[in-house]
Formats: sequence, structure tokens, C-alpha cells
Amino acid sequence: MNFDLSGDQQAIQQLCREFAREVVAPQAEALDREAAFPYEIVTQMAALGLFGLPFPEEYGGAGADTVSYALAVMELARVDASVAITLAAHVSLGTSPFYLFGTAAQKEQFLVPLAQGRMLWGFGLTEPNAGSDAGATQTRAELIDGRWVINGTKAFITNSGTDITGGTTITAVTGRGPDNRPEISNLIVPQTTPGFTRSKKYNKMGWRASDTRELAFVDATVSEDCLLGPRGHGLRQFLTILDGGRISVAALSVGLAWGAYDEALKYAKARVAFGQPISKFQAIQFKLADMLMEIEHARVIVLKAAWEKDEGRDFALTASLAKLYSGEVSRRVVNEAVQIHGGYGFMDEYPVSRMYRDQKINEIGEGTSEIQRLVIARLMGL
Repeated sequence: MNFDLSGDQQAIQQLCREFAREVVAPQAEALDREAAFPYEIVTQMAALGLFGLPFPEEYGGAGADTVSYALAVMELARVDASVAITLAAHVSLGTSPFYLFGTAAQKEQFLVPLAQGRMLWGFGLTEPNAGSDAGATQTRAELIDGRWVINGTKAFITNSGTDITGGTTITAVTGRGPDNRPEISNLIVPQTTPGFTRSKKYNKMGWRASDTRELAFVDATVSEDCLLGPRGHGLRQFLTILDGGRISVAALSVGLAWGAYDEALKYAKARVAFGQPISKFQAIQFKLADMLMEIEHARVIVLKAAWEKDEGRDFALTASLAKLYSGEVSRRVVNEAVQIHGGYGFMDEYPVSRMYRDQKINEIGEGTSEIQRLVIARLMGL
């Protein structure tokens, strides 16, 4: 059993670490304060090939493995979760469906520019009344004269309304199956589709520099060939997509916890109380030791899930374990980081304040912690 990273993996990790520290970190506080989408950073990330990391070179990608991609997300989240989720959502939710289920023509039209970072893409699964209960999708699409006519609403969709967003792939009920249950399919909806509108950005507690919106479809019409994958396979497809997405969010959670630990350690060494740095007090040392222990445990299981995916193994259970555990670790670690900062941790001038707000969604997005426990129980055969 070898836990060493390969040369390529180390190179990608170092590249993203330097980019995060030198380019992203100096802008993170201002981007959060102004809730401004990081267009310049995204352009630079595209130039580095980050948006196509896990996709083959023939489709404009970098041909790297999932482990490398997870390391990239960790390093970005270590300084700014908003930038990290912009990458993670684009790769795992926006681009992966085209790679996994697209036709040759769809891959040429959509996958190539997405992997090259020339445009962003969203994935519309969640609705106002269909979150954890994704099978309760109410958005409808009817095939009329060779065109899909879509009506419905999607909620909390990342990367769906930027100036460089090309469109969103959505789940919709396209009919009834033999058992009379809803037939759910995936449809490609370009941004310029008539009848497709985006609301203003949500005013969010965290991830404030990322783009998240509600989408509305009123007789929005796309061509019949905008069906992604076989008709009626949408539920099966998005479950597969979410398995990979959980690795992304788990990596983000680890990176966020890691960044909070970095800030807490630095502050503890610099802050003097009772005549010495607070890092000399056993109470603070124990906090930092526990934080590092949990981060390392979470990091290992995230990389294991990524490795299983790269090996072509069934990674669903490990991905759910990684997503659940790392999300809860990020909550505990960030909370302790704020505590170590004392009153300064409550001030937005310190990164841990932003990290505290960014953390909570890690226990909600890509399946809540409660849903993860249900998924794990079912994969255990319970």
C-alpha cells in the first residue's frame, strides 16, 4: 500500500497551491465582501487547464486522474471555498454529464469548450420542492413536433447565471414509465433558449463569490437532440453524477478545514497572552492536535474515494463516507479555529470568519449529512 503521490500529482498539487496563495488569497476577502464572481481568476484557471483536469486530452482536457483533481480542489478551498466550488461544480456537475452520457456530437459541441474553460455550465437537479427527494421533480418536458417544451423551476443552481455560462443541463419529467412512475430524463438547455430565465443571485451566507441562482422555464423549447443519454434514464444518470460530485465536495471540505487550521496555527503562534504565545498553552495545543488528526483522516478517505474511481472500482460507498465525514470535520475544525482566534475570529477581517460561513453548506450540498447516512445504510445492505 503506497500513500505517496505520483510526480504528476505532486506537480498539480504544487501548481494549485501556489496559484491559490499568490492569486486567489489576496482577493478572497474582497470577493466575499462584494459577492463578486471571480471572472479574472476563472480566466487564469482556464489557462492553467484546471477546468479540464480529469477529462481526456482528445476532448480538450488535461488527462489527469481524479486524485489530481481532488488535490486541486483541496488547495483552492484552502484559501477560498467560492473559487473551489466554481471549479468543483463545473467539473463534476456541469461537464461530467457530457463526458459520461453525451453523444459524439454533444461532446464535440459542449464537452470540448467546457473542458477548455471557455464557458461554464450548470446542472439543474434541485427544485423548491425537490431537494433530498430528487425523485419528486416537478419540472416537465413534453416532446411536441420534434422539440422539447419545458416548464418548471430549479433552485440553488451553481454557475448558472454568469456572463460566461453556456447553459444548464436539467432533470425533467418526460412521461410515465410502465409502472406509472415519473419518467425522468436529462435535457441540455443552452443559455439563449427562449423561455429560459435566471433570477438574480441569491444573497447567501457563504460561498458569496460563487454564482447561485433560481432558474425558470416557461415553454422553453429545445431541439429533440438536446436529450442527454437515453430517455427515462435521468434518475440513474444523476445518481452516478452525484457519486462523483461527492468526491468534489468532500475535497472542498478537507481544503476548507485545512485552511482554517493554517490560520489557527499561525494566529496561535503570534498571539501573546499571559506573557507567551497561546500556542504554548496545552488547551490550544490539544485543539490544534485534534484538528490536524481529523483533517488527516478526512484527507485520506477522500483520496481513497478518488483512487477507487480512477481504478474503475465501485466508489459509491467511500464517496458517501468521505462526503459525510469531511463535511462534519470541516464544521468542527472551523469552529475551533474561530475559538482559537477569540473575538478576532468574529471579525470579517480574519479569514476564519469567512470560512465559518462557507463551511455550513458542506453539510447540505450534494446530499445532506442525513441523506448520506441513508445512502451509506443502503449500501451496507440495511
